[in-house]
Amino acid sequence: MKIAILSQDATLYSTQRLMEAGEKRGHEVRVINYLRCYMNITSHKPSVMYQGNPLENFDAIIPRIGASKTFYGAAVVRQFEVMGVFTANESQAISRSRDKLRCLQILSREGIGLPVTGFAHSTQDIDGLIDTVGGAPVVIKLLEGTQGIGVVLAETHHAAKSVIEAFRGLDANILVQEFIKEAEGMDIRCFVIDNKVVASMKRQGAPGEFRSNLHRGGTAQQIKLTPEERSTAIRAAKAMGLRVAGVDLLRSNHGPVVMEVNSSPGLEGIEKATEVDVAGRIIEYFEKNATLGKVRDRIQY
Repeated sequence: MKIAILSQDATLYSTQRLMEAGEKRGHEVRVINYLRCYMNITSHKPSVMYQGNPLENFDAIIPRIGASKTFYGAAVVRQFEVMGVFTANESQAISRSRDKLRCLQILSREGIGLPVTGFAHSTQDIDGLIDTVGGAPVVIKLLEGTQGIGVVLAETHHAAKSVIEAFRGLDANILVQEFIKEAEGMDIRCFVIDNKVVASMKRQGAPGEFRSNLHRGGTAQQIKLTPEERSTAIRAAKAMGLRVAGVDLLRSNHGPVVMEVNSSPGLEGIEKATEVDVAGRIIEYFEKNATLGKVRDRIQY
């Protein structure tokens, strides 16, 4: 097969591993900076141009779209879809998962476990919003934040009110969630490929840090999932329409709850923690499905 990896940086671990895994299996793999792509949107012969030349005859693409570049990245993926190219994750699913509010609303509709979450516009409703999620302490998240940036733990009602007022004063949209104290700074990353959990790790936050992101000094190691955790991760990825996804869970007193569903999960942390060839499993997914035809996104939301 001829595979394009849509990535801004060919030197990134995840991009390198996907290229290695594809070439090891005899495929032609090329890294394309999707921000340098431009599109010819026409009815008869739509195309994606790169460095002055059309990107033709690709069998499949692997989108590695940065969170801050979702709009343009999804547009490039969508153009490949118009051209009939198979993709690991479709443009609509990428956009759906990147919208944190929309993601939680869809998961809620599917009955998937979530932390109690509130969302409001007016600062006049802050007291009611905090009460809705069970009162302080609460976690306040920017809708556009990634890798733990824009996530604040407010331990008192007064602190929560001050943080929310500050964010709203900057016209920033935020979510307010219950604080899962019993998680003790630990979450679980489940790597889901084609409705199967192929690898899972637990991430433990640094001392005094409630966020478990590896970018913020957290540590990772392999973990065995419970049947409920495995089922929750698979259902969450499926609800988003993602065939390759990283699903982040917390262990709460009322069962596993989903914190996030990531459409471009990193490979470095989970491959090193579990010693699973996740990149190879992604290429295997293409080998089994790309030649069977295009998979249409059927989620009506």
